Amino acid sequence: MPFLDHLEEFRWRILWSFLAVGLGTVVGFILVQYFDVMELLLRPVRPYLNGTDLLFFSPATPFFFTLKLSLIIGLVLAFPIVVYQIWVFLAPALKEDEKKVIVPSLYFGLFLFAAGVALAYFAVLPLALRFLMGFQQDFLEAAIEAGMYLGFVVRLLLAFGIVFELPVVVMILSAMGLITPEFLKDKRRHSIVAVTILASMITPGDIASTFMMIVPMVVLYEISIVLSRIIHRRKAEQEEEPLEPSPDPPPGAVESS
Repeated sequence: MPFLDHLEEFRWRILWSFLAVGLGTVVGFILVQYFDVMELLLRPVRPYLNGTDLLFFSPATPFFFTLKLSLIIGLVLAFPIVVYQIWVFLAPALKEDEKKVIVPSLYFGLFLFAAGVALAYFAVLPLALRFLMGFQQDFLEAAIEAGMYLGFVVRLLLAFGIVFELPVVVMILSAMGLITPEFLKDKRRHSIVAVTILASMITPGDIASTFMMIVPMVVLYEISIVLSRIIHRRKAEQEEEPLEPSPDPPPGAVESS
């Protein structure tokens, strides 16, 4: 395909992705307005509000808060469609064995992202709020602003969802031949140090939530080594498979000289 045709194809994939995000945002706005999405967001912080609700300091804050939350929901809903558009654009440039690895990796990635978000929401977020809200309670009264709380929650949930994608990244890079299981094994100690630093930067700072990120990431790193080994073993077996001999010519066929 000529370069301009590639550019036109890329433009259409971007337009379809933006359309999916726009429709997802409309659905997200309906969910925020008419369903209990806000209650799900506020449930972890309810024990620290003393029977009140989140605060806002500008007349425009409730509108923009609803718009931001709708956009976040829209991005989540449109994510599979966006991934599909990216896949359709890149698939013609990939080999058949790479496709066999990348397609399951994308589904596996959706599951891992959901698992990371669930861990952050049900376990890490309550611990982080308990730690952060436990200081100077005799002298300070909680007055949590809506926009700042939304940003805090979204950053924490996205951080856990993204770091849980480690095995998917390793699978794709292994299928493309960019990393090997031996490389991952040799860099294990360096990875543990990097994971500890990353978890300390992402989590709110308490030991419990930091530990709850370190342990899954170390486990996922070990799983990544196993997956990389499986992928490289299959690639080696495919390369060693002998070519099938050509069938014998039918009786009476004239052999070429």
